[in-house]
Amino acid sequence: MVQKYQSPVRVYKHPFELVMAAYERRFPTCHLIPMFVASDVVEEETSEDGSTNRVERRCALDVDAPRLLKRIAGVDYVYFIQKNTLDRKERTLHIESHNETFSNRVIISETCCYSAHPENDDWTCFEQNASLDIKSFFGFESTVEKIAMKQYASSIKKGKEIIEFYLKELEDEGITHVPRWTPPLLPVSLPKQTSLLSSSTALPKQAAVPAVSIPLATDAMDITFQDVQQDSGTLQADSLSEILPGSSEDKLDADYIKRYLGDLTPLQESCLIRLRKWLQETHKGKIPKDQHILRFLRARDFNMDKAREILCQSLTWRKQHQVDYLLETWSSPQVLQDYYTGGWHHHDRDGRPLYVLRLGQMDTKGLVRALGEESLLRHVLSINEEGLRRCEENTKVFGRPISCWTCLVDLEGLNMRHLWRPGVKALLRIIEVVEANYPETLGRLLILRAPRVFPVLWTLVSPFIDENTRKKFLIYAGNDYQGPGGLVDYIDKEIIPDFLAGECMCEVPEGGLVPKSMYRTAEELDNEGVRLWTETIYQSASVFKGAPHELLIEIIDASSVITWDFDMCKGDVVFNIFHSKRTPQPPRKDPLAPHGIASPVGNNVQLIDKSWTLGQDYSMVESSLTCREGESVQGSHITRWPGFYILQWKFHNMPACSATNLPRVDDVLATLQVSSHKCKVMFYTEVLGSEDFRMACWDVQSLGSMTSLESSHSGFSQLSAATTASSQSQSSSLISR
Repeated sequence: MVQKYQSPVRVYKHPFELVMAAYERRFPTCHLIPMFVASDVVEEETSEDGSTNRVERRCALDVDAPRLLKRIAGVDYVYFIQKNTLDRKERTLHIESHNETFSNRVIISETCCYSAHPENDDWTCFEQNASLDIKSFFGFESTVEKIAMKQYASSIKKGKEIIEFYLKELEDEGITHVPRWTPPLLPVSLPKQTSLLSSSTALPKQAAVPAVSIPLATDAMDITFQDVQQDSGTLQADSLSEILPGSSEDKLDADYIKRYLGDLTPLQESCLIRLRKWLQETHKGKIPKDQHILRFLRARDFNMDKAREILCQSLTWRKQHQVDYLLETWSSPQVLQDYYTGGWHHHDRDGRPLYVLRLGQMDTKGLVRALGEESLLRHVLSINEEGLRRCEENTKVFGRPISCWTCLVDLEGLNMRHLWRPGVKALLRIIEVVEANYPETLGRLLILRAPRVFPVLWTLVSPFIDENTRKKFLIYAGNDYQGPGGLVDYIDKEIIPDFLAGECMCEVPEGGLVPKSMYRTAEELDNEGVRLWTETIYQSASVFKGAPHELLIEIIDASSVITWDFDMCKGDVVFNIFHSKRTPQPPRKDPLAPHGIASPVGNNVQLIDKSWTLGQDYSMVESSLTCREGESVQGSHITRWPGFYILQWKFHNMPACSATNLPRVDDVLATLQVSSHKCKVMFYTEVLGSEDFRMACWDVQSLGSMTSLESSHSGFSQLSAATTASSQSQSSSLISR
């Protein structure tokens, strides 16, 4: 497996020329890098006007590896070739290095770049990335990989310190300015300088054997992010997404990471940047905020593949249920305002938002009977969305990263009525949803005045709580919270709520029993409108091998516009659009899917009769479009004739995927497939008049064209990880992964 590293942009608040003078002092050897034994100049070339200088060095590294491994490998030193190209005119230094030793077994490459800061000529930027591919190493591949990553991370960490050390050394010598390069006034003819093995420090004698891992660490780090904090004024505070161009020029400064995201190790920074870059490269439009990506990485111990998987699932969920707009659209019913005993209350000693929940005073049965699970779930989600907003706000107020909140739960009054089965079921469901979509948002949970019945409740709910989250629980029985090591260690005395013998008035409702007159029947709750889980404006369908799903749309007026918006939740399909003058037979549901698996009722419909002939009974009006798992597809078709149009999702036999270093979403979610012969699609369609279409579309190319469509009413506005425009003779469709 190829290991990759990318770092953020490192900024030196010194001119490029002065940084170059400091950089040159690292050669031919550097006492600050013990493993850097020596270096020889193999070749050097300077342009005629002196603006460009190219140097090739052969560097020897003494890798800190077990002696046994060195003896097996038969080497004492690892040799690298480093090629530097200094462009004084453009004020850039490009560095490329690769291993010479064991190059047939281990491939290590590194690229670095020093350049003048784009917004401040007196500052210098540094970027770096590297890759490690161990093909074979005498059966010690895993060991070599660990040694390589450990030493490389250590070298990266020292990178900035080394440059700053030599900058200080220059300052002590009275060198605080190096003039910029200027073209010579008179024609100057400088002879090309070429020298072979001419450095002042000779390399140790050793046979030219290939190498173990670790590139020469030059400096701090490389990146692919944008310093987004400057744009916060243009973003909705309650949304997890921000609008970014997604170009390769988006960069994230290392100081920004420290200020807004916290102290990360070099490899953690690399994971964050690589995952963010993956989203940028595969998505055009809205992408998750850096804090949101980082939470999912932390939830999976910075395992990129696992973090990518749960992040993709969560983004699909947010998009399906329009959670990004929840704070704008959700208004708590009066019964929640009166009887839900929870609310925000200042912040803890670490600056985290503090949420207080008097669970013992809450009538969970009454709330479920009066509102239903869906309304309770919406309310809890709105609390989490508000928590994210408050974290961003507190990050600005306190001047340090705050990415989670503290929850104080008072259990006084908890008894057996709280163990009502539907209520516990609702609680478990809420926990499951929050755990999946708001990881690493709970910084600390303080449970106070736990009664005897609490162990029973804890036994029921603890299996549904992530182990890392359980470690954040602090439980106090009786009045233990009032002593040393209690509440005052985490919350300032001045803001301890009055019901906990504090001095601060807390505006959390006192709760009480919900009047039974407010209870509603199951039928009333089911008929209340769109529900968060069971009903949305989108429909879902299953596609089987040999059993496509087909949707009939009748068009009365020519030039009407059929629009669609669908997500591939599982599997790959081929999307087709057909026109027929004949009336299809009533929908035929596939009674038995392949392999004897019954199709779910109502979500697999076939309209095209097997006796029909393509080109006679019906015709294809758009070229086929292959849609991969995880993609979102938005498009439209301007009808030429009245009649019946059939949208078809047909099973696609995907060939075996070749190995890639950067998987797409369909690769990421492949492990979630239960059956290789079943696909699932979530879709929404609408028919517009031609005038309405022109107002909604970005671009109408020609009559009968398929073009990307996104209106203010579209439910598919948040998720996508890639946008690919596929223009064919009659189609062009927006695909988001």
